[in-house]
Amino acid sequence: MKQTFFSLLTLLCMASMQKVAAQSAEPVDYVSPLVGTLSKFELSTGNTYPAIARPWGMNFWTPQTGNMGDGWIYTYTADKIKGFKQTHQPSPWNNDYGQFSLMPITGKPVFDQDERASWFSHKAEIAKPYYYSVFLADHDVTTEFSPSQRAVVFKFTFPKTDSAYVVIDAFDKGSFIKLIPEENKIIGYNTRNSGGTPENFKNYFIIEFDQPMDSHFVVNNGSIKAEGLDVTTDHAGAIVGFKGLKKGQQITARVASSFISFEQASLNLNEVRGKSLEAVADEGRNQWNEVLGRVRIKDQDIDRLRTFYSCLYRSTLFPRDLSEIDAAGNRVHYSPYNGQVLPGEMFTDTGFWDTFRSLFPLLNLLYPSMNDRMQEGLVNAYKESGFLPEWASPGHRASMIGNNSASVVADAFLTGRTGYDPMVLWEAVQWGANNVHPKNTSTGRYGHELYNTLGYIPADAGISQNAARTLEYAYNDWCIYQFGKALGRPAEEIDIYAKRALNYKNLYDPSTKLMRGKNKNGSFIAKFDPSAWSEEFTEGNSWHWSFCVFHDPQGLIDLMGGNEAFTGMLDTVFLVPSLEGMTSRGMIHEMREMQIMNMGQYAHGNQPIQHMPYLYNYSASPWKAQYWVREIMDKLYSAAPDGYCGDEDNGQTSAWYVFSSMGFYPVAPGSGEYVLGSPQFEEMRLQLENGKTVVISAENQSKENVYVDQLRVNGKKYTANFLRIADLYKGAKLKFSMSAQPNLSRGIATEDKPYSFTDELRDKK
Repeated sequence: MKQTFFSLLTLLCMASMQKVAAQSAEPVDYVSPLVGTLSKFELSTGNTYPAIARPWGMNFWTPQTGNMGDGWIYTYTADKIKGFKQTHQPSPWNNDYGQFSLMPITGKPVFDQDERASWFSHKAEIAKPYYYSVFLADHDVTTEFSPSQRAVVFKFTFPKTDSAYVVIDAFDKGSFIKLIPEENKIIGYNTRNSGGTPENFKNYFIIEFDQPMDSHFVVNNGSIKAEGLDVTTDHAGAIVGFKGLKKGQQITARVASSFISFEQASLNLNEVRGKSLEAVADEGRNQWNEVLGRVRIKDQDIDRLRTFYSCLYRSTLFPRDLSEIDAAGNRVHYSPYNGQVLPGEMFTDTGFWDTFRSLFPLLNLLYPSMNDRMQEGLVNAYKESGFLPEWASPGHRASMIGNNSASVVADAFLTGRTGYDPMVLWEAVQWGANNVHPKNTSTGRYGHELYNTLGYIPADAGISQNAARTLEYAYNDWCIYQFGKALGRPAEEIDIYAKRALNYKNLYDPSTKLMRGKNKNGSFIAKFDPSAWSEEFTEGNSWHWSFCVFHDPQGLIDLMGGNEAFTGMLDTVFLVPSLEGMTSRGMIHEMREMQIMNMGQYAHGNQPIQHMPYLYNYSASPWKAQYWVREIMDKLYSAAPDGYCGDEDNGQTSAWYVFSSMGFYPVAPGSGEYVLGSPQFEEMRLQLENGKTVVISAENQSKENVYVDQLRVNGKKYTANFLRIADLYKGAKLKFSMSAQPNLSRGIATEDKPYSFTDELRDKK
């Protein structure tokens, strides 16, 4: 009886402690950097790696389970770690640059990545945004590290041994290593990259140990040599040894890198010089809590809290800050466009094809000062290369389509971004709309001559993804028009973009009520299967792309024959079997991901259709948007290693969840509006940078109560299906009343629908 009593008392005490811990948890405590790592080439559940970093940090660090050069750096199902890698990889498809690794080992000095690899377990692994620790079983070593913006502190805890080593791998494709034993230091550089770099590209690194090296070796293309202190070769490396270690003895390595020089790398190392790993981790934890703490949530569902903050963490990694602070305290950057060291801002590693949709709008809402800096970085990118980037990693990359820099630039200015010269960006968007990069058809507008002449890019002109390009260019033209209006540019300068913004109509096929490729002579392509992932579209089919008229849903509604017909087409997306179209081309992972989600032709794992559920708000059926948005959040997102349903893509798929859980989403960046959905939490408080607060409460919110019965904004009944961003900037209280049954009378009036360009043109007449 006494044993039972004390057992019960112990359980009660533990429960009490857990409750206190839960109440005192900070935002970063809910984050799992492992979300999305259960991925592979054939199937993505995020295609992420655990990015241990500072928000928007120049350098990320990650455990490496993949081989050197493998875009899948870390996969959750792997058994062994081969090193701890500095990475700048935005996605496995674009791969990496600026990379090298450290790996502690015991026994004999070995360099080969498979020989030095060690078994590990997730049970002996701790992954936080600001700190990582793992036990390397084969070497009996615990490795810990915590990064700053441009540097990192490693701590290796060794067993009792006379044969402790740290391997430094500078990777292949051209690298250099130099040992400086009298200073316990190693310097080196690597040049390995996957494109988008000038010829003089180097990532310079410096490593300082807190203990003398008892032995050291240089590695020349796999050959380990005790003589010599430096090597310049295809694949350089080094091994340093420590003797007489007692059990539990720790060796600290402080590491920094620079894209500018060794001298700048040493300056960057000042971020962690003289600091313990614990001190750097505390700094990182505080910084992450400040960034993630812009959103505070009251809710009982800890799994949803973990999902939300893990998504917000992913939304604040890219684009990365590529700038460095020189000896005079000035911000400078190595230009990935012309190879010069220049003053000012530079950001990179983002694909606007993905991130214009919700990642950059999220920055404008919660982190506007960061986007002020990013816009200045775009000014510099244009000055240094003659084009705005569309996919930067670190410079212009031949990836994806569209001219969506226009969206990023326009939405930033229209939501009040300052601190840069918008007239330079006005020049840049006009240039990009009427030119294409001479070496990279993904930058500027490929096919602009045909588009500007015919109003579409023909299917028989030898330009792939022609229908998708046409649809994106039309939205981009609308963005340029809105940007020009806001700048007060004359009609003769901007009206052409207003006209071209309606070019999407040129691909609308009334016989199918869908977008269809069109030939030069004006005839639609003969063979047409709306479910086929055909060459007219980008990573999708007509069901996905036909609704990519972000700026003018009303115009699309009119083409389709009114609200009822439009709603029926939206419904059909979810009804057409996912197997249709699966044999239209060779299987790619986006196709497989759509198929296995069992949501018809809705492919949330890829970006073109992610806004589609919100379009019900334009056709007087807002309850359908509420239902599907919550279905997508509940079914397709979690905080597990397979927590995404496709590529996470530099924060875009995460930012979709962050916005959607708030109860609204930026369907048309540049419109000044968010379109309503269904809030997922009891209460959210958005702390804006201007000191104002947006409080979002959802009365009767539950997994079943997904419908908005009523909304009050600042205490007043509100029936519109959109919110004006400018009103939220002033601070607001949004009180949703949720129900298990749809309110079929709310949000159905003409004045309740969100912005459409067609309505703007009608109002002008």
